[in-house]
Amino acid sequence: MRELDWIILGGTLLFIVIYGVWKTKGSKNVDDYVRGGSDSKWWTIGLSVMATQASAITFLSTPGQAFHDGMGFVQFYFGLPFAMIIICMVFVPIYHRMKIYTAYEFLENRFDLKTRSLTALLFLIQRGLAAGITIFAPSIILSAVLGWDLRTLNIIIGSLVIIYTVSGGTNAVSVTQKQQMFIIMLGMFITFFFILGYLPSDVTFSKAMKIAGASNKLNILNFDFDTSSRYTFWSGITGGLFLFLAYFGTDQSQVQRYLTGKSIRESQLGLVFNAIFKIPMQFFILLVGVMVFVFYQYNPTPLNFNPSATQAVMESSYAEDYRLLQEGQIALEAEKRIAQNKFSSALEIKEYAAVEEAKKQIIRINQKDSTNRVAAKALISQANDVVETNDKDYVFIHFILNNLPTGLVGLLLAVILSAAMSSTASELNALGTVTALDLYKRNRTKNFTEAHYVKASKYFTLLWGIVAISIASVANLFDNLIQLVNIIGSIFYGNVLGIFLIAFSFKFIKGNAVFFAAVLTQVIVCIIYYYLIHIYPPGQEKLGYLWLNFVGAALVILTAFIFEAFDRMLKRPLTSA
Repeated sequence: MRELDWIILGGTLLFIVIYGVWKTKGSKNVDDYVRGGSDSKWWTIGLSVMATQASAITFLSTPGQAFHDGMGFVQFYFGLPFAMIIICMVFVPIYHRMKIYTAYEFLENRFDLKTRSLTALLFLIQRGLAAGITIFAPSIILSAVLGWDLRTLNIIIGSLVIIYTVSGGTNAVSVTQKQQMFIIMLGMFITFFFILGYLPSDVTFSKAMKIAGASNKLNILNFDFDTSSRYTFWSGITGGLFLFLAYFGTDQSQVQRYLTGKSIRESQLGLVFNAIFKIPMQFFILLVGVMVFVFYQYNPTPLNFNPSATQAVMESSYAEDYRLLQEGQIALEAEKRIAQNKFSSALEIKEYAAVEEAKKQIIRINQKDSTNRVAAKALISQANDVVETNDKDYVFIHFILNNLPTGLVGLLLAVILSAAMSSTASELNALGTVTALDLYKRNRTKNFTEAHYVKASKYFTLLWGIVAISIASVANLFDNLIQLVNIIGSIFYGNVLGIFLIAFSFKFIKGNAVFFAAVLTQVIVCIIYYYLIHIYPPGQEKLGYLWLNFVGAALVILTAFIFEAFDRMLKRPLTSA
């Protein structure tokens, strides 16, 4: 990185922090600190909701996901518009009418304190883990690629977020997220057009799409009914629907974004904005990854995009074996360029038989390429069983650092860190709020002043920031970071959503039945995850993790029905014949 990159990176991050502190200083009561004074416009809500979900993981992992597996991941979001409609019609009016500070406050009004506390605790566990990962994601990538110390990066990112989140609360999160989303999307669009400019002069965007299609990177829809497949149309509109209903409807990090709305209509319009633009945004980010794939059809690629992994194997006794694989990869890349040129030429003259033959050749070369990369991972693991061999999350940052011009590198790194700060700020804000209001305030017999609970929220936000940094310092990569966050959410979200659906729809079910059903369901879901998903290698699971959202919701509703029925039978007075 050059001096200009550092100036752009540092200037962007400092602007966000200083602007957030200055714009929102002086929250004197809980309403200002937790709901931002309830005067947000719909565009602020919409951008804040989108930025909360779009963490650094989105912009690091999603292009790498597309590079390796194509566009099919977009099916994950197919349930989102339907979830937004349901939340606008059901959740938002109830939350606004009750003037609640947290989603779990509603559960005490409907059931009892222990159900509220249990649900808040489930949120704190899963969102606390996720907050650590949203800090860890950019830190682990940047530390490996730039050689920065991992713990130092965790502390820098976490501390920057803590400063303005503790200072200004919900309003600080919302006002900074508008600037962050602008920086993020500007950086992604500029990168996209640079990639197109780097392709050979005869490769237009249309031809680039055909090249990607020849390598099966544009297979967007999968209508298979195979529940073991991670991403299908059906898992997206069912498991994805339940996941997004839970995330946007019951997760305080999102609920707190639209509780700031000036009115029900402003909150609803903000969510509709997200429903309209979220899938196109994710499609575009995946498309950037596909264009990176096309770029590397004409340019050299490392056997493994993680530089730490390459360094580990080259400093081991397996260096010569790895070097031989690299030589084979260079020869294979030459074949790949020849095949791509044949494919392009055949397309131009409309020789469709030659197009099909070139396409078959490309697929064979890609299979050899995949075999080489698997062999490289095996050698890396033998050389060092601690270093991360999975390189999906390193693809995009490798492209940025090795191909983009000075200045733009700094902007893209600012994009990654801005996204990390944006998502983490929402999470810490929500974690502090839930701890202060759902647990600390509600379980105390003595009432304190408004200023006391604002101060308590700040202290708990700071505490959760320290916890998130600690989790980030001991975290590890899975198959793909964006999938890891969604897996953690899927383990808990279905159960929490089921509790809320009971609260909205089944008035005869009482607190005791829901509480014990929720405890039992969480245990069962964890068992299902372990035995059908966790113990299998990625891609070979017996159940796609998105289905956990549906299973959890259905199971807690069914179990609560049964418990309530038994409870009523036991309480029913016996009558003589």
